[in-house]
Amino acid sequence: MERKGLKDLIVRAFGVAKVVALLGPRQAGKTTLARQIAAAGFLPFNPELNYFDLEDPAHVERLRSPKLALEKLSGLVVIDEIQLRPELFPLLRVLVDRTPNPAQFLILGSASRDLIRQGSETLAGRISFVEITPLELAEAGPDAADALWLRGGFPPSLLAATDEASWQWREAYVRTFLERDIPALGIRIPAATLRRFWTMLAHYHGQQFNASELGKSLATTDTTVKRYLDLLTGTFMVRRLNPWFENIKKRQIKTPKIYFRDSGILHRLLGIANHGQLVTHPKLGASWEGFALEEVIRASGAAEEDVYFWGVHNQAELDLLVLRDGQRHGFEIKYTDAPRVTASQRAALEQLQLASLTVVCPGDASYPLDDRIHVRGLARFTGSPAT
Repeated sequence: MERKGLKDLIVRAFGVAKVVALLGPRQAGKTTLARQIAAAGFLPFNPELNYFDLEDPAHVERLRSPKLALEKLSGLVVIDEIQLRPELFPLLRVLVDRTPNPAQFLILGSASRDLIRQGSETLAGRISFVEITPLELAEAGPDAADALWLRGGFPPSLLAATDEASWQWREAYVRTFLERDIPALGIRIPAATLRRFWTMLAHYHGQQFNASELGKSLATTDTTVKRYLDLLTGTFMVRRLNPWFENIKKRQIKTPKIYFRDSGILHRLLGIANHGQLVTHPKLGASWEGFALEEVIRASGAAEEDVYFWGVHNQAELDLLVLRDGQRHGFEIKYTDAPRVTASQRAALEQLQLASLTVVCPGDASYPLDDRIHVRGLARFTGSPAT
């Protein structure tokens, strides 16, 4: 599938930085995008010399003496799976600071900036970060909405010939993530332990994170549970949606909510193999809420630090608050074909001083509920900013 928006974003990022990092989960399409950028001729590129896959033993051998291997290269240089060699970051700083500088670097990683701290610190002011997510509705098309929701956006899962083949691919993905990808980051947690936590976390999808409750179930400490959550967040598996606090004299929710970033992985861990099982599952509403929430965040173009939820205990709640251009935009996400105005929505409008409040539901509907609340079907978010 063509991902023109991401390719344009990467090209623009090279206009302001000598190093561009594509960060996202494994199998989200980072390598394909890098090859497309190279093939487009944006910068001169020699695939035999200028491409390094740090999971390929032959490429690792070429980088045994990294300064000698990289300092004479020019044009675009691609380094894939950079998290496996974090010691390369200081060298990249030296290389991009040369005058003249003949090379620009496109680095790909399956861990966030928080897990690759050396990269953001060593290359401060020299690097642009672009997050690569699995396929979204704007790319797959509205006709693929049900398949995207069930199977998730990882291309091999979404494009599999059958639901069973998609299910098997996702099981292999989970197993490889636990048994290979996590240890490759230098993290020593038994795969069975982390899988148990991940599976338990699936039942908290769309709910507030309760470290104490999970810790008791796992017979471990709150601190350990929080470390496991940090790990899944840092590898793009889970979104920790933080609460927004407003200066009001009410008892506001202060615990983050947890959402799986990819609905297909959520369904695999919940044991949901097909659409029939999905529509009868107790987590149906929560599943669709997380799926729609990710789509709205991507369509809005908001950074992680600009998205929140808000709630007052036993009174009012807003599923998603997006800060954009100095304004606050609210979103209520409902799996229904007949949304209505609620007291909670009116409270959010008044107490948060929202510029807009959109009720997101399945389909492609678009109509006002009243003068400040608008219904918008999820299909309406494909290819345009969320407003």
